[in-house]
Amino acid sequence: MLRRLYDWTMDKAAHPHAVWWLALFSFAESSFFPIPPHPLLGLMCLAEPKKALRYALVTTVASVIGGLVGYMIGYFLYETVGATLISALGLSEAYPRAACYLNENASWVIFTAAVTPIPFKLLTITAGVVKMPLAQFLIASIAGRSLIFMVVGVLFRLFGAPIKQVIDRYFGLVTTAFLVLLVGGFVALTQVGRGGGDGAQDKCATAAPPR
Repeated sequence: MLRRLYDWTMDKAAHPHAVWWLALFSFAESSFFPIPPHPLLGLMCLAEPKKALRYALVTTVASVIGGLVGYMIGYFLYETVGATLISALGLSEAYPRAACYLNENASWVIFTAAVTPIPFKLLTITAGVVKMPLAQFLIASIAGRSLIFMVVGVLFRLFGAPIKQVIDRYFGLVTTAFLVLLVGGFVALTQVGRGGGDGAQDKCATAAPPR
């Protein structure tokens, strides 16, 4: 099934309107959509390595704007919209811990979420709920999203053909590696509280939802 999805996406990646789909997925993923844009970005860069930097920039900008929408949902509409989104995405149990970590070290948490395949939307909405300073939120989001997406763009621009050959040949291993990164992102998030000592981490492990 994954292989068929890969082949289908490769065909669509060269579509004239593919960049708009990439922007839409990137925007939506930062605030309410469950599927991250990383695979689509990678496949589009594989299809046309010469446009990799353009694709990476589109993904970065759209993702940061989507993150800002998520922040506004948390800030102004959490009770009516945000809570429903978090519940629908199956992130209700993670929400109190995310709020606690944001209160402990907001910039680092947003940056960590931005550079790993963990649900960025959970952190953008929660950042609004805890009223993280907007400038701080935007700086951390731009830094993290630029790092993860622009690095992809640069790598594919420089080594597009060889990377495609590796993915075509070792698709199963590449998929496994992505899943490992996903799990690693969650682990990294749980370690954020360690900066304040074991007490801070214990507090976040048993945190209650913010009021």
